[in-house]
Amino acid sequence: MSKKGTGGRGKADKAEAFAALQAANEELRAKLTDIQIELQQEKSKVSRVEREKNQELRQVREHEQHKSAVLLTELKTKLHEEKTKELQAVREVLLRQHEAELLRVIKIKDNENQRLQALLHALRDGAPDKVKTVLLSEAKEEAKKGFEVEKIKMQQEISELKGAKRQVEEALTIVIQADKIKAAEIRSVYHLHQEEISRIKKECEREIRRLEQQLDEKDARRFQLKIAELSAIIRKLEDRNALLSEERNELLKRLREAESQYKPLLDKNKRLTRKNEDLSHTLRRMENKLKFVTQENIEMRQRAGIIRRPSSLNDLDQSQDEREVDFLKLQIVEQQNLIDELSKTLETAGYVKSVLERDKLLRFRKQRKKMAKLPKPVVVETFFGYDEEASLESDGSSVSYQTDRTDQTPCTPDDDLDEGVAKEETELRFRQLTMEYQALQRAYALLQEQVGGTLDAEREVKTREQLQAEVQRAQTRIEDLEQTLAEQGQDMKWIEEKQALYRRNQELVEKIKQMETEEGRLRHEVQDARDQNELLEFRILELEERERKSPAINLHHTPFAEGKSPLQAYCEAEGVTDILVAELMKQLDILGDNANLTNEEQVVVIQARTVLTLAEKWLQQIEETESALHRKMVDLESEKELFSKQKGYLDEELDYRKQSLDQAHRHILELEAMLYDALQQEAGAKVAEILSQEEREKLKVAVEQWKRQVMSELRERDAQILRERMELLQLAQQRIKELEERIEGQKRQIKELEEKFLFLFLFFSLAFILWS
Repeated sequence: MSKKGTGGRGKADKAEAFAALQAANEELRAKLTDIQIELQQEKSKVSRVEREKNQELRQVREHEQHKSAVLLTELKTKLHEEKTKELQAVREVLLRQHEAELLRVIKIKDNENQRLQALLHALRDGAPDKVKTVLLSEAKEEAKKGFEVEKIKMQQEISELKGAKRQVEEALTIVIQADKIKAAEIRSVYHLHQEEISRIKKECEREIRRLEQQLDEKDARRFQLKIAELSAIIRKLEDRNALLSEERNELLKRLREAESQYKPLLDKNKRLTRKNEDLSHTLRRMENKLKFVTQENIEMRQRAGIIRRPSSLNDLDQSQDEREVDFLKLQIVEQQNLIDELSKTLETAGYVKSVLERDKLLRFRKQRKKMAKLPKPVVVETFFGYDEEASLESDGSSVSYQTDRTDQTPCTPDDDLDEGVAKEETELRFRQLTMEYQALQRAYALLQEQVGGTLDAEREVKTREQLQAEVQRAQTRIEDLEQTLAEQGQDMKWIEEKQALYRRNQELVEKIKQMETEEGRLRHEVQDARDQNELLEFRILELEERERKSPAINLHHTPFAEGKSPLQAYCEAEGVTDILVAELMKQLDILGDNANLTNEEQVVVIQARTVLTLAEKWLQQIEETESALHRKMVDLESEKELFSKQKGYLDEELDYRKQSLDQAHRHILELEAMLYDALQQEAGAKVAEILSQEEREKLKVAVEQWKRQVMSELRERDAQILRERMELLQLAQQRIKELEERIEGQKRQIKELEEKFLFLFLFFSLAFILWS
């Protein structure tokens, strides 16, 4: 009774546990949907917050820049206004002093003039000696007084100007100090703003990290749920695969049985095909023989037409004609016999074809009967429930095999009849065409007998007359040329020299054309190379700027110490020094062997230990992948340096091509000089004297054509070289793009590995906390 009670209780516990698992699964699915919705909302919030913070930072930066610019402009305007005011005041003071000095000097001069006039009047009136002494003494005293007065005034003015200078310098120092104070204030405000901006950035980064951690946790939960669902789907698919493999084996057995049944039919078909091939060979032989006989008949008719001539009334000629006619009749009889034999062979071939078609029809009907006898599709009970598709697929495969074996036979009796009628019609048409072809051959032979000889004779006469007329015209032309040469009194040596000069001119013209074409090609390729070089430089600048803007990734991995597990090293790197992984493993082993624990607790302990061992293995794999990625990055950097060196080599090659283009230009100039030297030689001078204006113009045109040709050849050569270099550059660009894509892929892999590692660490720390 106790055993039954425990068994019933165990079943009830299992049912309750299964129901609890189903409820937990549904709750987890609901939570997963809620978490996904929250994740999307949080992602949108994070993006919106980032946009808002970026906008605020941009606005603050712009506002501060605007404020600083306004303050600087205001300070500059104030300083300028103060300086202008001070300068204006100094100017006005100096003007007033100058005007007062001028008035004083004018008054002194007026007083002296008046005194001198009085002295003149006194001299006229009184004694001169007394007056002179008096005047001298007075003049000396006045000069002394005036000098002392002027000295005192100048000293006063100097002291005043020094005081004004001191005041201006003091004002200037005050203004400079005020400017420095304002600049220091502006600088302090700027530093404060920068600190606020950095503080805001740090807060934003903290918030972003927190949100990213939350997102990673939610992603980890979602991935766990997806993994569980996928494992269940994989189990179902494995069950279905097992069922399908069984059905496949059954179908293979059926297929072998069908092949064993079809073997005699295939042997019979091979025999019939061989027989058909033999008959077709005999038919070809007979056709060749017929062609040969028809050709002999045509030749004999031609001979008979040639022999036929208007004859006299001699008995010998008549007897010969009769003999030839009898011989021709015998040949016609032989040909008719051959034609009858060929028609018989054609009939036998048609009979063989009809027999083959009947065999095919019988074979197809047997196959259809077998298909009808096949069993109907069976409903199979699979892991997912009742499935009819597997059985249908199996039957479909067998049907497809049979239809493939008989795909050239008709499908229904109506189609058989239609195809038979079509074949009979084609055979009738073939016979009609052969009869028409034979009739046409006979008609053509008769036409050749009647008309062929006369037509050939007329053609020969016409061609002979045309040739004679051409010969006469050529002879008259030769005579005219000889007469003109005799009249001019020139010998053959002059003609030979002219011909040699003409040939040389033609060669030079061809060389000039080649050089011109080569030059154009080289220029075009140089331009293409320049454009490509600019594109490459722009691409390199973009890559450098992207490398400068992209965050620096530290790929230098720190290998784990010997005798220490990677999980322990990671925990110490993260600052968790309280946990010892080796002791934790030992404790888990002790707890797993503890008999006081229940079965479920022991299973949980064992699973935790396996998870920890798997985590250590995973960390080792991560370290290996990280080292491999580091090596790849080093290789990519070396390849990048290689490409930069290749670019330098290509630049040097471009310079070399430019030099070759200049050399081609120089070569063209040398050829032109050679041409002019040749024209200036004695024989050339004679020819130039003899040549008319038109011939000289033609010679100039030929020289210009030669120049263009030479230039074009130079251009084509340089263009070909530059084209090859361009292809090398394009290959280098493609390689650079591929390397960039590989670098980005490796960065993504590193990021994924870091995320997985973080997830593992959080999972183990959470598991350890829950267990403790």
